[in-house]
Amino acid sequence: MTGDDLATVLAGARLLPVLTVPSPGTAGPLADALAAGGARCAEVTFRTPGAERVLKEMAAHGGLTVGAGTVRTPEQAERAVSAGARFVVSPGFDEEVVSKCTELGVPVVPGIATATELMRALRTGLDTVKLFPAEPLGGIPMLRALAAPFPQARFVPTGGIDASCLAAYLAHPAVLAVGGSWMATVDHLGRGDYEEIRRLTAEAVERSMT
Repeated sequence: MTGDDLATVLAGARLLPVLTVPSPGTAGPLADALAAGGARCAEVTFRTPGAERVLKEMAAHGGLTVGAGTVRTPEQAERAVSAGARFVVSPGFDEEVVSKCTELGVPVVPGIATATELMRALRTGLDTVKLFPAEPLGGIPMLRALAAPFPQARFVPTGGIDASCLAAYLAHPAVLAVGGSWMATVDHLGRGDYEEIRRLTAEAVERSMT
């Protein structure tokens, strides 16, 4: 997958479920629930010991384009791609992570929180970044402020976003997709409430398409 391919996937999906999955045994039912709700892609965070197994399981599902999130080091990027990640998302901008992803031939979406970080990302040839943490940074006013002087940039806002503000973010023309975890939380997974995950995902997909 190239960076252009990823942009096409994100622009078509408009929604990026961000998943922290404590138990690899829940990966299959989780992938089923997300796909049944209409999700097209998902980000599995590298925050748990079983993240690689979760990635492998969800990547094998076939109904989702699955990437790795919270990737902070080049070594994590290598492990994520080996586990089947089709793209890499980082919480911040790190030149070594970006370079490793380029070497591996996998798209990377680095996190940025300032105009300086955005300029550094654009200088590497990237045009898609994650605005993180979007809501604590100022939400949509912050997004507008960053997008105005950098018309070539495309954003995937993530952090503190829920169903109530999803449509407002997606209304901005510089936003490719919005990342969020409210559709499939650790609590949902702990209860095995896959029907609720499906329902919340379907609701979010519907909101994202209006």
